[in-house]
Amino acid sequence: MKVSVTLNRTDVTDSHLRLLSQIGVDCVDFGNGNAFAGVAEQGYPDLDGLLALKRRIQSWGMDINRVTLPNISEKFITASEGSEKELDHAATALTVFAEAGIPIVRQRIAGDNRFDSQIMYTAVHRGGMTNRGENWAGVMNGLPSREQQEMWWGRFCDIYGRLVPLADKYNIKLAMHPSDTPLPGMPFGSLGFHRIIDAFPSKRVGFIYCTGTRGEAGGSALVLDEINHFGRKGRIFSVHLRNVRGSLATASGFEEALLDDGDMNMFKLLLELRKVGYDGCLNADHMPHLAGDSAEHTLAWCYSVGYIKALLAALVEFSG
Repeated sequence: MKVSVTLNRTDVTDSHLRLLSQIGVDCVDFGNGNAFAGVAEQGYPDLDGLLALKRRIQSWGMDINRVTLPNISEKFITASEGSEKELDHAATALTVFAEAGIPIVRQRIAGDNRFDSQIMYTAVHRGGMTNRGENWAGVMNGLPSREQQEMWWGRFCDIYGRLVPLADKYNIKLAMHPSDTPLPGMPFGSLGFHRIIDAFPSKRVGFIYCTGTRGEAGGSALVLDEINHFGRKGRIFSVHLRNVRGSLATASGFEEALLDDGDMNMFKLLLELRKVGYDGCLNADHMPHLAGDSAEHTLAWCYSVGYIKALLAALVEFSG
């Protein structure tokens, strides 16, 4: 297993890449599909610019693990006039990323996540460190109806029906992230994950498995079960390794936590990942706010990368 970090800007400086190299990062994930050169002008990335970015990252001993396709908006979901261009652009972007040798792409789609600012609060943990918290007790409303879920699913199938054959043709993995917040009726919880691979059985269709998001849904037991199930099917392409306190199932809410400070034992999760043969990247994902940290959460990333590398060293020793 390797360690990756997420960047949302593609104009990353050499000093930032130098730091990532120094702390032992193996790969970079790009979380914002609209940040690549060319997307604003033509709707999909410019190949030459992408290759230049990849060479810069490789010059620091790292590589690109996962990128994000240009976003599919609510206009496409509601079949608004002219919105089919968004899918055309996503399909073209997938071929560009494949030509550049990028191994994994993710498609963000309006409605696959739900972040409610009215529900979120600032959770304060040890030493005054702050994290995202959510409390849905008594206010879990506005959830999609069955009819709305099926309408959304139909448009999702239109998207994947276009992208999956291209992923097969160009040998690139197409990964979906679970819905965050994992409320009832959101498309990509446990049942939604099953539904994706039932409808699109290609081995190039799988998941960015997020232990934090799934921990929000049901804690350690759920996460271990899902790693075992989807991992032994070879459907876990990348892992967001993050910890939380509480869950919707146990507390009607949760708080994001540092890797050593939540309810889940992260070493147990790595043991399960190893058991199913996972050898991809681990990414600490959402960063807390630490005293004196930068806007890029540099201190938090350094802490998290170091913690994951220590877990991996312990995993090797544990394995003998």
